[in-house]
Amino acid sequence: MTVAADTREAVREHPFLETALRAGVVNYTAAARFLNVGDVEAVTAALRRYAEELAEYEPPNRRASVSMKSGVGPADGDTEALLVVGDTAFAADGGDSTAVVASGDVDADALADVLGRLRTAEVGVEAAAGTEGTLVVVVGHRDGANAVRAVEDAL
Repeated sequence: MTVAADTREAVREHPFLETALRAGVVNYTAAARFLNVGDVEAVTAALRRYAEELAEYEPPNRRASVSMKSGVGPADGDTEALLVVGDTAFAADGGDSTAVVASGDVDADALADVLGRLRTAEVGVEAAAGTEGTLVVVVGHRDGANAVRAVEDAL
């Protein structure tokens, strides 16, 4: 493969870097060192060319309603679940976690943005799922208020 191809492949392995390239906020030399795929100067040049080809970053324009439900925990079969992941269902049924529910202009991309924002806010996520129109994240009870703010900011 060429340096350009190796560089593009390495960027695809780190989606945050592609977003930063699209937003124009990358120190190309530092990124080349981070990627470690060849001569730093050659990789720097390949990154500059790649960034020129990418569509400019545009923040998503979403409208969503965000709410918080306390007392969330694993559900038994008789309770309506807020979220089901694998064999585990979560419901507002006296548990010790909090669910943040967003409805509206949300999808899997919105869930990715929410999870990233929660990570940078240092809010641990117990479970998360999303589909067209709804996303739910379950966090510890004490993190509920911070999680709501982070979800609102992400959306």
